[in-house]
Amino acid sequence: MTAPRRTRKTLAFAASDRPEAQEARALLAAEYGDAPEAEADVIVALGGDGFMLETLRRTMDLGRPVYGMNRGSVGFLMNDYGQSDLLGRIAAAEQAIIHPLVMTTIDRNGEERRALAINEVSLLRQTHQTARLRIDIDGKLRLPELVCDGVLVATPAGSTAYNLSANGPILPLGSKLVALTPISPFRPRRWRGALIPDDLDISFRVLDPEKRPVSAVADQVEVRDVATVEVCVDRVDVLTLLFDPEHALDERITMEQFAV
Repeated sequence: MTAPRRTRKTLAFAASDRPEAQEARALLAAEYGDAPEAEADVIVALGGDGFMLETLRRTMDLGRPVYGMNRGSVGFLMNDYGQSDLLGRIAAAEQAIIHPLVMTTIDRNGEERRALAINEVSLLRQTHQTARLRIDIDGKLRLPELVCDGVLVATPAGSTAYNLSANGPILPLGSKLVALTPISPFRPRRWRGALIPDDLDISFRVLDPEKRPVSAVADQVEVRDVATVEVCVDRVDVLTLLFDPEHALDERITMEQFAV
């Protein structure tokens, strides 16, 4: 009996505006073809981490895995760039499954907005004055007042980004936790954040929204003058990233914990 013939995967290429990304797309498309994203087996993103987040958000409804190659300045979520044997690399790649965060905001005018975040949701002061925030976890008051420059909720995938710069903890991919990390806290001075099970809802209330306005940011989507913000893990939408085995995302996250 002959073995079944392996089906060649169809690829769709997406590139940032950087010249090196556009040049790479032209070369790769000429060699491997460039299918429409809705018809492709795998989407290949060419750029940096910001473009990867944009691609994941834009193609989320398609349910296609995304394999990134670094043609930008920051590439934590990207594989090294290489033109040869791309199909072989994709076939051998390891999957990283990510559940994004859902941010639901209500601004001072009562308008509601919803956005998804793959890295983090951040609340940030809009003026020179510190923000005053109340924090509830699953409907239970946990911090009646946090005076700070801001606070963020980070996924494990995003825990090595802004969260780490704010002295937050690095979370393994399978930890089923999110990091709740203050940004320059003034009061209470000794509070350094918390680890929250990812099946709980986190709610923020701006205590003085007119005098001390606050914006909320889901990755790259900003809502200004918020009054309340709710954050939870999206259990419906699943994002699949592909990584070369020697550069798997969970290994990179582990390595960050030993960086000096």
